[in-house]
Amino acid sequence: MINKIGDIVANPKMRWLTIFVWVIFIGVFSIIWPQVNETETTDNQLLPKNAMSVEGNQIVNEEFSDDIGIPLLLVWHNDEKLQLKEIEMIQQLYSSLDKNPVSEQSFVPPFGKMPAEVLLESISEDGKALLTPIFFKSEASTKDLQTGLNELEKVIRTSLGDEVLDTNLDGKNLKVRFSGPVGIQTDAVSLFSNSDVTLLIATVLFVFILLIVLYRSPILALVPLIAVGIVYGLISPLLGFLADKGWIIVDGQTISIMTVLLFGAGTDYCLFLISRYRDELKKHEDKYVALNNALTGTGGAIMMSSMTTVIGMLSLGLAYYASYDRFAIPFSLSIFLMGIAALTLLPAILALLGRIAFIPFIPRTEEMIVELEKSKRKKLRRAKPAHRFGKKVGKLVTERPWMIIVCTTILLGSLAALVPKMQFTYGLIDSFPADMPSREGFTLIAEHYPPGEIAPVKLIVDSKGEDFSLETVLKNHPLVETVEQVQQGKKNENLQLWEFTLNVNPYSTEAVSSIADFKQLTIDKLNEAEISGENDSVWLTGETATLFDTDQITNRDQNIIIPVLLIVIAILLFVYLKSVIATIYLLVTVLLSYFSALGLGWVFLHYGFGVQEIQGLIPLYAFVFLVVLGEDYNIFLVSRI
Repeated sequence: MINKIGDIVANPKMRWLTIFVWVIFIGVFSIIWPQVNETETTDNQLLPKNAMSVEGNQIVNEEFSDDIGIPLLLVWHNDEKLQLKEIEMIQQLYSSLDKNPVSEQSFVPPFGKMPAEVLLESISEDGKALLTPIFFKSEASTKDLQTGLNELEKVIRTSLGDEVLDTNLDGKNLKVRFSGPVGIQTDAVSLFSNSDVTLLIATVLFVFILLIVLYRSPILALVPLIAVGIVYGLISPLLGFLADKGWIIVDGQTISIMTVLLFGAGTDYCLFLISRYRDELKKHEDKYVALNNALTGTGGAIMMSSMTTVIGMLSLGLAYYASYDRFAIPFSLSIFLMGIAALTLLPAILALLGRIAFIPFIPRTEEMIVELEKSKRKKLRRAKPAHRFGKKVGKLVTERPWMIIVCTTILLGSLAALVPKMQFTYGLIDSFPADMPSREGFTLIAEHYPPGEIAPVKLIVDSKGEDFSLETVLKNHPLVETVEQVQQGKKNENLQLWEFTLNVNPYSTEAVSSIADFKQLTIDKLNEAEISGENDSVWLTGETATLFDTDQITNRDQNIIIPVLLIVIAILLFVYLKSVIATIYLLVTVLLSYFSALGLGWVFLHYGFGVQEIQGLIPLYAFVFLVVLGEDYNIFLVSRI
């Protein structure tokens, strides 16, 4: 099959046609289908609909909601204590917002109409901070919310001065920071959208510099980038079509990581073929023969590597957590098309360029060099033997294999041993820079109010019409700071809502772990009251409960995807290698590399930068990328043996 592909694309008649077909596909699909970035979702719900916190939130919206919207918390602060005149300035701001609301604003409390002394009573105990909310429409998109915040910032600068928003938090002047659900949501989108562009630019520059260093040819360095760019031009409308039909869901994070993955895997495939092509050009004067031989020698490995990666990425579709599931189709489709491009588009480009691609270090046969010397009447410098470093490493490995095995196992094993010490978090705000406004606001709340104030826990229980109360058990719980008055459901009066704040950081591991405890305490109380139902009568929702569900569901996903992925890769490797021992050996090497990479990352982050917890989504992301792409290198190496 690979021979037939080589005969088609690696000849002077079909090279232009192959490139033309790719360009035509891009043009046609781009006209009839939307680009993928035009179909990005604004849905931030990553948990399945049957998750406890999601069901609980739906019950709250139906039974207990006052329909005033989602809150933006304005965190006011003065290191020298808030003064009465500053409270009056805040009141004037709220009076202005009441008369002239910003975009998507749904409600503001009537602070402007109450005596300033009443508002003073809401100040923190140390007198340095005050929380005031502004509510926005629940259905507003993040983009619309950002527009509203921009307008609000302009109003604040006009009425209170630039220093309120611009100065740091130290000093005796009044400052304000935006936090709460709206502030965190908009900051997250802003942060990660900016990082997407930075990541893409950094990836392209890094790959280009690496190719220049490896091949010392500016033309050749551009070839893989052009190939990947053309593939992306085809993938974008394909994914846009699938998303527009509602068959897949894509978000900004998916697109940006997919692009980086495409450059990474695409460059691997290109380098493998180009390296072999350069070797063949030193043996054959005819560039088409050399290209055909290179494609024949590497095509099987590229195809196998592509299949392994595609199936590995498809395994993410087994996940319940949306961040994993949304990656499955875009990632696998991008690698699938990149594999096809490496066997068709890239050879066509190389057939078009020939030896010119390697300028200034053009690979020639010995006969061509001799002929050139005769025409120029001078001795030409021969290229130094390629793979000198590889030969030295190969010699060391083959002559002293046990020493290499023992040393690398000790080194990698030592790093892997650090994995059990890693601490994880699913709190979004923990990944924000310290000077991000919403994180600064959260820090102020934690310093001047009970830390749970920013994210209360909501517990819903179905009393089945029986006399039931959780007030005592909640107030006596060591992690509970305050308990609000119980609320009855509007439609179903048997439903009770108990809202309480924690005395620990609601995003901390301790708080997240307590959700299971609160649920069990409620079930025990139901049993004591002889009320049936148990699991289908208790729901917890809010930020902390959402993190608890995220932890439970992502652990479930990891426990399913990792074994499935290993089994699939093992089967594919066995089919390709036809050796049980070689299959096991290759799997063990990538697993050891995976755990050692996690351990090394923890060393840098924890001991180098003082990071206490890393995002809990990283292990599965790292597993899929390191194991699947790691097998690429194993396949490429084994194919040359």
